Order: sequence, then C-alpha cells, then structure tokens
Amino acid sequence: MEKISIWQKGEYTYPLAFDFEPNLRAYLIDDDATHPCMLVLPGGGYAVTVPPEGELVAKRFNELGYNCFVMTYTTNQLCRVPVMDQAMRDLARAIRFVRMNASEYNIDPAKVYICGFSAAGHVCASVCDYWDEIDDSNPEYAGISCRPDAAILSYPVITSGEYAHQDSFRFLLGGDIYDRNDEEAKYLLDKYSLEKHVKSTNPPCFIWQTETDDLVPVENSYLYAEACKNAGVRYEHITFPQGPHGLSIPTEEWAKGMHGEPYTAEQSFALVKAIKEGRIEFDGDPESLLDFLKPWPYDPNGPKFPEVCVWPEMADKFIKAL
Repeated sequence: MEKISIWQKGEYTYPLAFDFEPNLRAYLIDDDATHPCMLVLPGGGYAVTVPPEGELVAKRFNELGYNCFVMTYTTNQLCRVPVMDQAMRDLARAIRFVRMNASEYNIDPAKVYICGFSAAGHVCASVCDYWDEIDDSNPEYAGISCRPDAAILSYPVITSGEYAHQDSFRFLLGGDIYDRNDEEAKYLLDKYSLEKHVKSTNPPCFIWQTETDDLVPVENSYLYAEACKNAGVRYEHITFPQGPHGLSIPTEEWAKGMHGEPYTAEQSFALVKAIKEGRIEFDGDPESLLDFLKPWPYDPNGPKFPEVCVWPEMADKFIKAL
C-alpha cells in the first residue's frame, strides 16, 4: 500500500519522531469517477495511533462512495516532548495536500471530510476550531484552505475541564500540566478545551459516542454539541445507550482483531528502533511499547453492539444533507 508523505524534506521537525514522518495511506475506489474524500484518524490518547480505527473505517466509507486516506500523525508515547499543535498542523497540511492533489486521487476538493476517534477526535475538532489560524509556510499551499467541509467526531476527547480524559492532555501538553498552576498551564488547558472555541465559521459536525463510555466521559460529546448549537454550527449528535470506549465499527471483523496491517504504529516502531540503537534512553523493554498491538482475545459469546455499527451510514446521510 502506498505511503504518501505530507511534509517535504526539512519541514517536519518533531524531535522524537526519529525515522517517522506523518503520512497517509490511500483507500481509493477503483473507477474513474470523482468522489468525496474522508480522512480517517485513529485515536490513541496522543500516545499512539491504533490500528482498529483505521483500515476498517476507510473500507466502510469506500462502500459508501468515499475515496479515503488513513492518517498517521504525531504522538508522544514517552510523554517527553509535548505534541502541542503539531498533530493539528499535520492534519491541516493533509487537508491542503488532498485538495492540491484532488485530481490525481479523483476527489472533489469541495468535499473533503475528516473523521477522528477519541484523541484523534480532539485533533479533528482542533482543526475545526482553529482552521483559520493554522498557517502553512510552504508557498505551494498558499491559498489552499485547511477548513474541512465537515467533521465526524467519534467518542472524542474535547474538554480539559471536569470531564477531561487527563492522560490525553498530558501527552498533548506535557506530563505535569495538571500539577501546575501557572499562567502557561492555564492558557494551554483553556486553548485546547475545544468546547470553548467553537465559532460560527466552524464546519458542520457529526458527533457520536456511547453513554457508557468507560474512558472518555460522554459529557465530552455533549459539551461540543452544545457549543455547536450555541454558535449556530450545523451538527448532529448521536449517543448510543451501551458500549465501551474504542468501538470503532464493532463488526465481527473488528471483534476478531482483523484490523489490517499495523502501519498506524509507525512512530512507535521508529521509537523502539531508536531505543535499541541507543539513540534515546529508556528504562525497560522497548518491545513493551508495542503492547497495544497485541491481539485481544475474541469471545464469540461476548457482547455485541449492532446498533453502533450504523453510525457510518448515519454520518453519510448527515454529510449528504449538507
């Protein structure tokens, strides 16, 4: 599968990326027609990017008529160098890249959509809030907007307040962020509490989550939906009554761990390689950093969530109604 670099040589400088650079993997419909585009961003708490929210989602949106890309963006697995706005800038560049190369990929540049899960929902919502402030110094992208035409936020991390998923903010902003009471910490926690920064110019949003989410409180979705309502942003907010965090599209294929090649873990692979080569110190077994890739046990009698499986069709209807 083709790996598409979005940053040119010398542009990407995150210090703990080592041999990794943010990239796209294309899932294109095999015809000559022009299609809308869906950029899919797997979650992982700003520490990793997990496979279950990549290929399976892209293939479903292929079935719905979208040319898709799965995006691997900057994360901070060792919690040593905060991500800050790098992941947001990765996504903004990816949107501009897709628009600039729309004809090559048979994409309508006026129908570029983003879909992020968990912490990647925070990446997507960051671009929704701040798209008009994200500049790009490369003259090739001058005049190309990074505003998505709509966003799908799947069980998203949103708030740094009472209902925060604190670990996501630690990896995003620095491990001690909640222990400090200085002006910088207050500024950053406010800036990235995204329900506070929704504007009337934000793109339309489809937001979904389960009420029983056991990792990111469902109030995150409610807060962003309410902010969209107050700002006059078109939105749809769906909550399903049951289901844990990280459901992706909970089909039988998902439940069996058939998530495709683990290319979303490229930054983790690069980190493990750097540790083994002595380029960075790490106290412990570097292979433990890949534990998130271990297959989970499949229980054929385990809980099923067929009602959650329909969210892509619901999101597609929302987008088409725009």
